[in-house]
Amino acid sequence: MSNKIVVTDFHDPVLTEDQRSFVERAERNPVDLTADSVLEKAVRRTGLGDFGPDDFRGRMQLLLDEVGADANATEFNRATLHRRLVEVLANRLLRQDLLARHPEIHDVRIERPIIVAGLPRSGTTHLLGLIAADSRLRSMPLWEAVQPVAPTDAEPDASGRDPRYVRSERTWENLQRLNPLMAPFHPMDPEHVHEDIELQCPDVASYYWEWMFKVPSWRDHYLATDQTPHYEFARTTLQAMSWQDGVDRRWVLKCPQHVEQLPALMSVYPDALVVFTHRDPMASLQSMVTENAYEGRFREKVVDVDWHVRYWTDRVRSLLEAYVRDSHVVPPDQRLDVDFDRLVHDGDAVLEELYAAAGLELTEHSRAEREAYAASHPRRKHGEIDNDLQRNFGVRTDEIREQLAFYSDAVS
Repeated sequence: MSNKIVVTDFHDPVLTEDQRSFVERAERNPVDLTADSVLEKAVRRTGLGDFGPDDFRGRMQLLLDEVGADANATEFNRATLHRRLVEVLANRLLRQDLLARHPEIHDVRIERPIIVAGLPRSGTTHLLGLIAADSRLRSMPLWEAVQPVAPTDAEPDASGRDPRYVRSERTWENLQRLNPLMAPFHPMDPEHVHEDIELQCPDVASYYWEWMFKVPSWRDHYLATDQTPHYEFARTTLQAMSWQDGVDRRWVLKCPQHVEQLPALMSVYPDALVVFTHRDPMASLQSMVTENAYEGRFREKVVDVDWHVRYWTDRVRSLLEAYVRDSHVVPPDQRLDVDFDRLVHDGDAVLEELYAAAGLELTEHSRAEREAYAASHPRRKHGEIDNDLQRNFGVRTDEIREQLAFYSDAVS
């Protein structure tokens, strides 16, 4: 039986009852989309007031101004920006407080991390999960990534679960109500091994914000600005997380953004092993456009499907151009290139090569952990979205393939 999921209402979306409820509730309760409102709420949530260096305020204002000026943005989308900024700035306050009380955190070493980089939907999540299954290594599940530093008064619930886990579980339930296709698009359950880009969000940085909001001016600022300080900010958070563990384990990280930020990445993690995944960029692009166009039904008053096609085509091209331009900054003995099809069909061989490149012993225990993960996370576990650009959006894919051909030529 086919598990293909076909969406037929991209251009004229029909909202589910839950989606209408979320959107209408936001319309009845518009947020005060101002910096003062965000900052005050973050302070009230944590009881703390020291945000550390205040350069983040200008970047926050860029986001607030751009989303605030978008006449096509729903109140739900405006409320989402307000909520996310409050969450990440509360995390910034907690992080700053911990660092002030424990300056020794800055002495923690982050050595030889294994960093997965590749286009979105190019196998990065699957590969990260296989590596992170090895309990000798340190990765970040979503429940921890979205709040790396717990409040000092946080107590486990009756069953001993971290309150951050409980909150993440509740968020995942609501997210699936809002987007019933979220699991096949990209699972975000509490145990999902998350991207380290989350650690740059409290610095109000990274390309993360492009995925949530239509902010081309923010993109231009991000691409024109040296991102090294934000990678350093994230590394300090890794140091804090390692310090909280009290155990020294080697980190496994992943984010597609790294593809276009290789100079910053290698400046901050000079001894990293960088594992690049390679896939036909059209497969990645089709998935990116499909997900963002679908989510437009609760983010946009009128979904501009053509905008999503143009925007994400341009972003895939710019990501790949940066990779081709800068991949030389990764030393040959610190990189491994993984073909998507080979990862899918001969994953064991890929993992053996990766372990050898990382200088790790592939033990029977680590094999068993990886096999258990693979068995519980089969491909298309939640179904497969039909994301054909030509069929769903009337796009001439041959023209786009021609625009992206330079990448295939470079990696062939």
